[in-house]
Amino acid sequence: MMERRKSRTVHVGGIPIGGGAPITVQSMTNTPAADFDAAERQIRALCAAGCDIVRLAVPDEDAAGVFAEMHRRGIRVPMVADIHFDYKLALAAVASGASKIRINPGNIGAEWKVREVASACSAAGLPIRIGVNGGSLEKSLLEKYGAPTPDALLESALTQAEMLEKCGFSDIVLSMKISAAADTIAVYRMAAQQCTYPLHIGVTEAGDAYSGLIKNAVGIGSLLADGIGDTLRISLTADPVEEVRAGRELLRMLDLDPRGGIEVVSCPTCGRTKIDLISLAARFKDAVQGMDTKGKRIKVAVMGCVVNGPGEAREADFGIAGGDGFGVFFRGGETVCRVEEDQIIPRLLEETVRYIDDSAEKA
Repeated sequence: MMERRKSRTVHVGGIPIGGGAPITVQSMTNTPAADFDAAERQIRALCAAGCDIVRLAVPDEDAAGVFAEMHRRGIRVPMVADIHFDYKLALAAVASGASKIRINPGNIGAEWKVREVASACSAAGLPIRIGVNGGSLEKSLLEKYGAPTPDALLESALTQAEMLEKCGFSDIVLSMKISAAADTIAVYRMAAQQCTYPLHIGVTEAGDAYSGLIKNAVGIGSLLADGIGDTLRISLTADPVEEVRAGRELLRMLDLDPRGGIEVVSCPTCGRTKIDLISLAARFKDAVQGMDTKGKRIKVAVMGCVVNGPGEAREADFGIAGGDGFGVFFRGGETVCRVEEDQIIPRLLEETVRYIDDSAEKA
């Protein structure tokens, strides 16, 4: 395990961020702000996928009521109000029951307005995320640096944090988002050295579910491997549920997900492959998507042949190595039995359930 950066702790609802707490996965609803029914459906779908914290845009005062309404409907996940320009919307969201406020103090206006927001959040026990974005950087910093460089983003975030600190408010989370993965890595590495605020990491405007996923994996994955990051969002031009699934998968790949989960190890196909490995691996992964592993991390191998079977997948808990129209089932690197191709998925699912149940009993 990599050594995590030491940071302060803030609480969003009942969830700690920073201070060595488990890294949380966030996403944001994209339903119309005034459509509370659609918001509820999407929030429940996000939670089912493993979302820890949900953010909602608050473009007007009517939309600020969404937090009270979601609480009335039984939504318990912490919800963040995304505020721009109008400090009164932040105050309305606090009164409505938001768990955190995301603002850019630089576009809220006069210092007294920032003080009002800080005072309301302090009284309610809510943290504030300072969300700096490369596309909305202050003109003075653009003139100073010539572009939204990592240095410019960090200066903006720290200056705005200082503004809140002067208001007597210190429950602050920082994010400095830009579309370039390399710049993302650079700015967060600098922030990790220069402050102790919890860091919300992510690559903004990353792209669609394919290229965006790769860009996020490079940017966020590099930071996580450095021990940097207390909460994350994988931003995609896609269904927000896909953001959550990707976030949980990325944490699992680095052994950072306390929820456990199922990692599917599968080999690249080659001329030795005599089973429909691509389909089998996809079908199994779909079948176990979202399965509750009771905190256990399980590694399952779906391999194309005996060359890439029990030997190369020895670290898997169990799996299948393909033959000619059949598979060899193995557990702990040892062959157990032969399974016909049409029974491979049922056998793997049966073993997965058994493994989870056995682990729960031993615990």
